[in-house]
Amino acid sequence: MEMHQVRYFLAVASVLNFTRAADECNVTQPSLTRAIKQLEAELGGDLFRRERPAAQLTELGLRMHPLLRQCFEAATGARQLASSFKSGEVGALRIALTHSVDLTLLIPHLDQIKRLFNRLEFRFLRGTSREVAEFLKKGEAELGIAAEIGEDWDRLDAWPLFTESFQLVMNRQRPLAGLDRIEFEDLRAEQLLLRNYCEHAERLSSSLRSHGIDVDHSHEVSSERDLIELLEADIGIAVIPDTASIPQTLKRSAVDGLDQRRTVHLYGVAGRQRTAVASAVMRLLRGADWQQVLGHSASS
Repeated sequence: MEMHQVRYFLAVASVLNFTRAADECNVTQPSLTRAIKQLEAELGGDLFRRERPAAQLTELGLRMHPLLRQCFEAATGARQLASSFKSGEVGALRIALTHSVDLTLLIPHLDQIKRLFNRLEFRFLRGTSREVAEFLKKGEAELGIAAEIGEDWDRLDAWPLFTESFQLVMNRQRPLAGLDRIEFEDLRAEQLLLRNYCEHAERLSSSLRSHGIDVDHSHEVSSERDLIELLEADIGIAVIPDTASIPQTLKRSAVDGLDQRRTVHLYGVAGRQRTAVASAVMRLLRGADWQQVLGHSASS
């Protein structure tokens, strides 16, 4: 299997027209058709139904499409990475994160990737889940990390990284912190700090409300930094995900019956060529041992 055959296949699968695909690949149509026929012979079946006015993927073509696309992207990423090593070019990573995702989750992986390049530039974008989706759509970010984007866009690829639960966090000097076991009844007299920037804020509020907790008269917080400062000042208590970083002045505690979870995803745009840095970071994040990270966060 040759990479140019895979590239021609992906081009036809994208536009569903052999003539247009040949133009996009800057080759003649007979050359493109011949390469795809050679690929079909190697795979043992037709990848397209040659219909007019548009070609259609066969069942084999549909099944092979994501595999061949992944193969092509990996090969492209490897070439870009090798070229960066050879030329000493500056590597760049543009990544968007929602406000509720802690950047410290990425630090070990970014530290590892920066050793592969002579120079490396990071550009971090923050926003709501909708804004992260827009960053990806407009090409302002190559990768996105969010608990839930909720965007119905067929070019948006998503890979789950880990699923985590929520716990109560408070100042260690607060009387509530001294309880061995915390139930919802213990929270009814407490002032809550609501993280409205979290993708699961509404879901979490509904759960607390269903257990008799007054969330309608809570303090509303718009950033993680403000939340930590308010918790340290003992202004209130908060329910936050396991991976959120907290200082030693604060304490995490489980609440009996609180079964709220979120899954953090890595997002990318299908069919868009990625830089060597983005491809390498994607492989690192998808292959990471997140259970070890979750275990450390929960015990802190």
